[in-house]
Amino acid sequence: MENFFNLVPLIVVLPAIGLLINLFAGKYLGEKGVSIVAVGASASAFFVSVLLWIALVDTGYKAAVVDMPLLDGWIRIPSAGVDFPWQFRVDTLSVTMMLVVTGVGSLIHIYSIGYMHGDQRFPRFFVYLNLFLVFMLTLVSGNNYLMMFVGWEGVGLCSYLLIGFWFDKPKGEGWKNSEAARKAFIANRIGDFGVIIAMLLTFWTFGTLDYYKPHEEPIHAVAHAAEAEEPVFAPEVETEAEAEAALAPVSPLGVFNQAHLWLEEGGHRVDFGLFTMSLKGTLTVITLLFLLGATGKSAQIPLFVWLPDAMAGPTPVSALIHAATMVTAGVYMMVRSNVLFHAADVTSFVVTIIGATTALMAGFIAMGQWDIKKVLAYSTVSQLGFMVAAVGVGAYSAAMFHLVTHAFFKALLFLGAGSVIHGVEHGHHHALEHSHGTHHDAEPFDAQDMRNMGGLSRRMPITYWTYLFGTLALAGIIPFAGFWSKDEILLDSLKLGTEQGRLDGYIGFALLLVAAAFTAFYMSRQLAMVFWGKPRSEAANQASESGLPMTIPLMALAVLSAIGGFLNIPDGFPLLGSLFGVHELTSWLEHSVVYAHAGSFNLLMATIAVVVALGAMYVGRLIYNDRVLLAVRRDPLETDPRTSRAFALANAKLYWDEFYFKYIIWPFRDAAYWLAEKLDWAFWHDFVHERIIYGSFRRATDLLSGPIDRGIIDRAFNDVGVGIRAAAARLRTVQTGFVRTYALGVLFGAVLVMFIILFPVIRELLGM
Repeated sequence: MENFFNLVPLIVVLPAIGLLINLFAGKYLGEKGVSIVAVGASASAFFVSVLLWIALVDTGYKAAVVDMPLLDGWIRIPSAGVDFPWQFRVDTLSVTMMLVVTGVGSLIHIYSIGYMHGDQRFPRFFVYLNLFLVFMLTLVSGNNYLMMFVGWEGVGLCSYLLIGFWFDKPKGEGWKNSEAARKAFIANRIGDFGVIIAMLLTFWTFGTLDYYKPHEEPIHAVAHAAEAEEPVFAPEVETEAEAEAALAPVSPLGVFNQAHLWLEEGGHRVDFGLFTMSLKGTLTVITLLFLLGATGKSAQIPLFVWLPDAMAGPTPVSALIHAATMVTAGVYMMVRSNVLFHAADVTSFVVTIIGATTALMAGFIAMGQWDIKKVLAYSTVSQLGFMVAAVGVGAYSAAMFHLVTHAFFKALLFLGAGSVIHGVEHGHHHALEHSHGTHHDAEPFDAQDMRNMGGLSRRMPITYWTYLFGTLALAGIIPFAGFWSKDEILLDSLKLGTEQGRLDGYIGFALLLVAAAFTAFYMSRQLAMVFWGKPRSEAANQASESGLPMTIPLMALAVLSAIGGFLNIPDGFPLLGSLFGVHELTSWLEHSVVYAHAGSFNLLMATIAVVVALGAMYVGRLIYNDRVLLAVRRDPLETDPRTSRAFALANAKLYWDEFYFKYIIWPFRDAAYWLAEKLDWAFWHDFVHERIIYGSFRRATDLLSGPIDRGIIDRAFNDVGVGIRAAAARLRTVQTGFVRTYALGVLFGAVLVMFIILFPVIRELLGM
C-alpha cells in the first residue's frame, strides 16, 4: 500500500492532461467529447484520492512526502541555504482536502454538462474548471508554503477567468462581469501581499518553508527528529569560497517541529539586524500576516466584498470555487499552520473576532437580498466566518469538519439555485413564445430575482427536495450535516470562555449563535419566496425541472448533506456513536493537525442551537407567508415600520461598497488622477521636461545657433570668404587671354627661376 503514495503527482497531472486535451482539441471533440475528457480527469483524480486514503489507513496514518519527478530541485541556491523542492505531502489533512476538492468537483463537472449546454465557449469553460483543480490540488498537497502559494495564486487566476467568463454579455452585463472579476482579483492580491511577507518572515526565522522534512514526524517526535534525520554531507570542494557555499546552513527540521522545539526551550529570539524579537512576537506577526491572506481568499472582513460580486460567473463556478473549495483555502492554510496560530494568543483573539463578526454581519446582509445567488453568497461568507472563528478558539478539527459539511450543502444549494435559474429562464422563454414577444421585450426579466419566483416546489420537485435538504443542513437542524459541525464550533467557543476564562470565547459564542439564527431565518425566507405559495410570474408558472445531468449531482449532494455529519459524531451522543463511531474525522485529523481535539456532546448546547434554528425558521415562515408574498412586491420587513430601517441596511449591504468607494476607491482614483495628470503630466512633463529641460535647451540652442553661430562664427567665415573673393577678383585681371602676355610671363618666370638658382653663386662672387 505504501506504493500508492507515489500516485500523488497524478492528482495534479490528470486534470492537467484533461485541460490540455480540451484546450487544443476541444473544438473538434464536441460537447460530448469535452465532457468525457473533463469529467474523466476530475473523476480519475478523485479515484487517486481514494487510493491515497486507503494507503494512509493501511500504513497507520503515517504521512509521506513524495518528490515530483524532474522537479526535485525546484528552487535550490546552495550558497544562500535556499532549497525549495516540489514535494507532495500525503497526510490526513491533505487527503481530506483532496477528497473534498475532487469529489465535489466531479459532481459539479457533471452538473456543468447540462448547465453550460449550448454555450459557444463550452470547451473553454471545462478547460478553466480543470485548471482550477490543478491549482487547488497543488495548494492542498504541497509540503511547503511556497508550493502552497503557487496553488494559492493559481486559484485566484482561475477565479478571475471564471467570474468574467461571460464578459461579452449584451446590455452592459458583460462589463459588470468584467468589473466583478477585477474586483475579486484586486481584493485577493491585497491578501496575497500578506502571505508573501509572512513567508519571507517564516523563512528568515526558521531557514526553511517546509512544513516537515521528509521522514520527519509531527511534533510528538520532535525530541529525536533531528537525530533521526539522515546526515547531510558537503560535496567535495576545491576553493574556500566553494567550501563556504557548500556549508551554508540548512535547517534539519521543518517549520512546525522547529517552532515547537524553540517554544518548549523558551527564550529564543529572532535577529532582524537592527532589532531582535521574541519567537512568540515573531509568530504573532507571521500569523497576523497569514490572517490577512485568509481574509482575502476566505472572504472575511475587511476583504469579503469581492465574493458576492463573484456570483456574476456561471453558477457551477459559484458552487465549486466560491462555496466549496477555493474560499476555504484560507481556512486550510490556518489549520495547516495550527502550531503557529496556537502559539500566538493575540492572533487567535483577532481571528476569533474577525470570524465571528463576519459571520454575524454577512448573515444580517443575507436577509435583505433579492437575488437567489446573492443570498447564498453572503451565506457562504457567514459560514466561512464560522470556520475562521473556530480556528481562533483553537477548534481546528471543528473548523475542518464544518469545511467538509459546508462543501456538501453549500455546493448543493448553489447548484440548486442554478437549477432554479435554469428552469425560470426556460419558463420565461416559453412564456415569451406564447405571448409572441409583446410587452415583455420592453421589461427586462431577472431570472435570479426571488420576487419573480414562487410555487416552484410543484414545477421542480427534485430541485425543491434537494434544496430543502441543503437548507436544513445549513440551518443546523438535526440530524443534517450542518448541525453537527456548527454545534461543535459553538460548544468549543463556549468552552474557551467558561473553562479558560477567555473573552474571545464568550464573544465568539454570542455572535455565532445570533449568526446561526440569521442563517435559519434567511433560508426560511428563501424557501418561501422561491418554492412555496403560488407562482408570482408567468416564468415561474412555466418553469420545468432540469435534466438528469443537473439533478443527479443534486441528489448525490443531498445525501451527503443529510448524512455527512455522521463523519464526526461527538462523544456521548446516544445510539449514533455506536453505529458510526465517535469523532472519526477528528481522530483522522489528529495524525496531521497537532492541536486537533475531539468535541463532546452537550445536550443543553444542542437543544439551544436547534431551538434557535427552528424558531428562526418558524418566524421566517410567519413573516413570509403565501398571502403576504402574493399581495405585494416589496418585502414584509421593508413595509413594516419597525423593521424597515434594518431591512434597508441589509438590502444596501451595510453600505460596505459605498464606504469603500467613498473612503478608499475614489480617494485612490483621485490620487491616481492627481499623480497622473497634475504631478506626472502638468508638473513633470509640462513644467520640468517642457519648460526647464526642453525650454532651457531650446533657449541655449537658440543662443548658440543665432548670435554665436550666425553672428560670430558664420560672419567670421563669411568675411574670410569675401576677402578671398576680392583677392581672386584682383588676381583674375592678370589673365588677359593674349599669347604674348603669357610668353612674357613665362620669360619673366624663367628668369626668376634662373635667378633663384644662381642667387647663391652671384652672392659668392659679389662677396656678400
